[in-house]
Amino acid sequence: MTIQLKKDDEKRLTGSIKRFFKEELDEDIGDLKARLVLDFILKEAGPSVYNQAMQDAQAYFQERTNELGDVRHEPEFDYWGKKKA
Repeated sequence: MTIQLKKDDEKRLTGSIKRFFKEELDEDIGDLKARLVLDFILKEAGPSVYNQAMQDAQAYFQERTNELGDVRHEPEFDYWGKKKA
């Protein structure tokens, strides 16, 4: 699965990568190198991040689904049982 980013997100991330290289590594890089770094990260780390997010979401929804059994069940067809004579 290939992660597709919106153009605006891609541009912001590329800018962030360039800034990281400048401020943390004291190295100026251009748009092409920043884009190559972004592509590498998306291809190499993206699937692991995606898979973990899916596992977390699945666990969250399983927990919520399991809690449904704890919800008080309303009796059906109880109108006549509650009606006072």
